Amino acid sequence: MPARTFHTLIARNRRNSFFLIGVFMLLFVGMGLLIGMVWGGGEAGFGITVAVAAGIVAFLLTLLSYYGGSSALLGMSGARQISKRDDPQLFNVVEELCLAGGLPLPRIYLINDTAMNAFATGRNPKHASVAITVGLRNRLKRDELQGVMAHELSHVRHYDILYATLMAVMVGVLVMLCDVFLRSMWWGAGSRRRRSSRDREGGGAIQAILLVIALILAIIAPILARIIQMSLSRQREYLADAGGVELTRNPDGLAAALAKLTSDQEVLEVANRATAPLYIVHPIKKFEERSASIFDTHPPTKDRIARLRDLTF
Repeated sequence: MPARTFHTLIARNRRNSFFLIGVFMLLFVGMGLLIGMVWGGGEAGFGITVAVAAGIVAFLLTLLSYYGGSSALLGMSGARQISKRDDPQLFNVVEELCLAGGLPLPRIYLINDTAMNAFATGRNPKHASVAITVGLRNRLKRDELQGVMAHELSHVRHYDILYATLMAVMVGVLVMLCDVFLRSMWWGAGSRRRRSSRDREGGGAIQAILLVIALILAIIAPILARIIQMSLSRQREYLADAGGVELTRNPDGLAAALAKLTSDQEVLEVANRATAPLYIVHPIKKFEERSASIFDTHPPTKDRIARLRDLTF
């Protein structure tokens, strides 16, 4: 087998990520079209209208998150912005990595929590922020700190936060769309359109088939969307690990830091299910310990360490 390098790992994860986004887009548009056709008595035009309307809602929500999401996440995490005089070594590490990656210096935040973790946020490299907990900052050696910051800056460099925001909003809109459809079927909404002239002319059988398919997909689609979202999140973590190695040329630093993060059993109090996917390891330890299923936002840390140890240059 060919040697696994950080270049091949980055290329593979990018392909997987774009593939997953493409699958989700097809699922989203297809579900909107099918629901619209059921509501519209089998009319494709009405289905297209519903699909377009759902897309517009998703776009507006994404736009809102694009400009205001970063500040909200930092606020929820209790992060405090610091200057270079507060932590010269941390700033020097980040400055070196930004120089290596051709990135502007992000805003740097400290989270006053003894649990060990870190995350990055921001819509693009010019508006990026990195945050690290006091617990992690105090327990890392310089090369380990460099590995963690390189991982987070790779998220910025790869526009992972933008992808995560897009996916989160679209999953939310899809779930909302399916829920509205199921409720409308329960309460009999759209029955007037189903008793249209198309039904009386023999189209009732087709309408009934569409209805059954739509009901099945309305139940399955949100589950499938969550699986795709979680799979995309795991791919991004692998990609950021490889990108971090690309910046530092030292896989051992990040591997050692991940080993320390794994050994820490303290729960990050400021984290919740909404912000958990952002962190370098899952902040809720009960999920980190069993991270081996398709619904996990992070791949198993031991698997990430093994991949790092296996990388060649």
